[in-house]
Amino acid sequence: MLRIAVPNKGSLAEPAAGMLHEAGYRQRKDSKELVLVDPENRVEFFYLRPRDIAIYVGSGRLDIGFTGRDLLLDSGAEAEEVLSLGLAGSTFRFAGPPGVATSVKDLEGRRIATSYTGLVEKHLAEAGVTATVTKLDGAVETAVQLGVADVIADVVETGTSLRNAGMEVFGEPIMRSEAVVIRPLGATEDPAVDQFMRRLQGVLVARRYVMMDYDIRAERVAEAVALTPGLESPTVSPLHSEGWVAVRAMVLRKEAQRIMDDLWSIGARAILVTDIHACRL
Repeated sequence: MLRIAVPNKGSLAEPAAGMLHEAGYRQRKDSKELVLVDPENRVEFFYLRPRDIAIYVGSGRLDIGFTGRDLLLDSGAEAEEVLSLGLAGSTFRFAGPPGVATSVKDLEGRRIATSYTGLVEKHLAEAGVTATVTKLDGAVETAVQLGVADVIADVVETGTSLRNAGMEVFGEPIMRSEAVVIRPLGATEDPAVDQFMRRLQGVLVARRYVMMDYDIRAERVAEAVALTPGLESPTVSPLHSEGWVAVRAMVLRKEAQRIMDDLWSIGARAILVTDIHACRL
């Protein structure tokens, strides 16, 4: 049975559970559940702290995990990213009182508070900067005000909490993070894992694409197909009305409205767009 780690709380929890539900897996109804067995799909889900997931997966105790790229790299675990999900995006940056620093080079000899000591120490070493890094759990915005640090390094989404604390970001981002799927480093091929990954990839494709159907005169098919090439090739079928064909193709969701306008301009009619709930490519 496949053993999978899922975040039990935080910004990654709901997106991960939603993706698993779309992929056809059972998910817990009670947030207090720590383990859920899905016997039909031969999967066992473990709901863990996001920060701990890379450690469990890296140890080989669990086969797959959902976590953040920042948490994976900060953990130092023997695990690797196998799929980026494009969810829960954030930027990891330095911040401090206005004017305290403009780049990482200005942090020589400074005190830095962070929950991600592994990431920060690696970034400082790569920049050739020596500083004192203090680990704090939870919010670190008050560390400067309380005199624990000169600057902080933290995940920045909107920057509102930093501004409320009288701080601003500076320098280049330390890293950009998002939700990722991880496996033990160097894990051997496993058909069950391959099937699980295909389901997730199918969900990602279904979210990015829609199915577009339309009718068009046969002599305009080449122009229409240039607008909707599909993934391999669109389906073109003759209609009962002589000289007309029906075309079906997958198109990017974000471009669907523009494509509909362009198709209309060359004579396409009965243009329909429908969601794709699942797929295998």
